[in-house]
Amino acid sequence: MNGLSDVRLTLHGPQLEAEHDAVKDVLQPRSAPTGLGRWGLFAHRFNTRRVLRTLDADQLRDVGLNQEQARREGCKPFWRS
Repeated sequence: MNGLSDVRLTLHGPQLEAEHDAVKDVLQPRSAPTGLGRWGLFAHRFNTRRVLRTLDADQLRDVGLNQEQARREGCKPFWRS
C-alpha cells in the first residue's frame, strides 16, 4: 500500500466498518427469543410463519422477501428450522 491508501483507510475506516456491520445485520437470520423451550420455539415458529403467509407484497418488500420466499418459509412445518 502507498501512503495515500493508508490515509484513506484511516479516514474512512469507521465508515467502512459501520457499513459492514449494517450489511451483516441484514444478512444474519433473526432467531427466536432466548429462553424458549422446545415447545415455545415450536409455537414461535408456527405463529411467525402463519403471519408471514398473510403479508401483502408491500409488507414483504419492507422485510426484504419476495412472494416465493415468503411462501416457501411460511409453508415449512414448525419443527423445521
